[in-house]
Amino acid sequence: MPEDIRPFEEIRLLLANLPPPCAKSVEAARARDAQLTKPPAALGRLEEIVEWLAAWQGKARPTLETPLVAVFAANHGVVAQGVSAFPASVTRQMLDNFTAGGAAINQICKCHGVGLKVFELALEHPTRDFTEAPAMEEAEAAATLAYGMEAIDGGVDLLAPGEMGIGNTTSAAAIYAALYGGPASRWTGRGTGVDDAGLARKNAVIDAAIALHGPYLSDPLEILRRLGGREIAGMMGAILAARLNRTPVVLDGYVACAAAALLHAMSDDAIAHCVAGHVSAEGAHREVLARLGKRPLLELDMRLGEGSGAAMAIGLIKAALACHSGMATFESAGVSGKI
Repeated sequence: MPEDIRPFEEIRLLLANLPPPCAKSVEAARARDAQLTKPPAALGRLEEIVEWLAAWQGKARPTLETPLVAVFAANHGVVAQGVSAFPASVTRQMLDNFTAGGAAINQICKCHGVGLKVFELALEHPTRDFTEAPAMEEAEAAATLAYGMEAIDGGVDLLAPGEMGIGNTTSAAAIYAALYGGPASRWTGRGTGVDDAGLARKNAVIDAAIALHGPYLSDPLEILRRLGGREIAGMMGAILAARLNRTPVVLDGYVACAAAALLHAMSDDAIAHCVAGHVSAEGAHREVLARLGKRPLLELDMRLGEGSGAAMAIGLIKAALACHSGMATFESAGVSGKI
């Protein structure tokens, strides 16, 4: 890489060389499915899930031996504007809770046999308040994105990026407003449970940030550094690394999808390896998924973050693969096939 190339340009170059899905593996998975002891398409979307796994793992017989929820944690300077019901110190406290095994994501991962890693991103140094300045410098945002790419190190066969960060629904809503237009109120939700006055402050903060940074918001990477958070940059890197390594990804909720939306804005193909684990009750997540072309696997009215909705979906994905791998064929079971 030339020494004078700007940090964001390296990311653009990576997006220009994305590997395709493996069509032969999909064909092989379909051929096996046709022999299983069930009517054609009787398992509905469970069959589609297996084909998606086969396509991106490049395996006729996909595996789920090392699924991982990777939680990225960061703090936001904009919290000083009163956009959250909780102080920024809760981010650190929740990381301690993850370590102690006391959070919801710990229980869901344990229940479904999913690994969990937490990536702490300079909690003692929140991003700048984006109503006053860009949240991050270009080099800082690019370095955090590159750090996020390490999430798949060690052999992950399914990735679910998650997040923890007081104030990050404000950042996500600002990103959606920048990408898709409209007033902040179209994209915001109550996050950690702000009251009406808190929601009004949240909307006003986002509208002010869009006005301040407006001339630069045609570039998704500028949107990231001006309005985003380190956890969103980290999740972007994780999703991109998974795409480059043909590792399937399960998207979590409102904040995680902001990372996916920025990649999608750069290249329609950048999140082809992703499925939506669930539709969140936060903000306009359903509209975001429609814009991303993703149909959620689950709808449970969750809005916790932490990768929790994606982890729940991994349980469903495991069941889909178990049916595909473990069911008998008509021949092996001695069952008559279709006449």
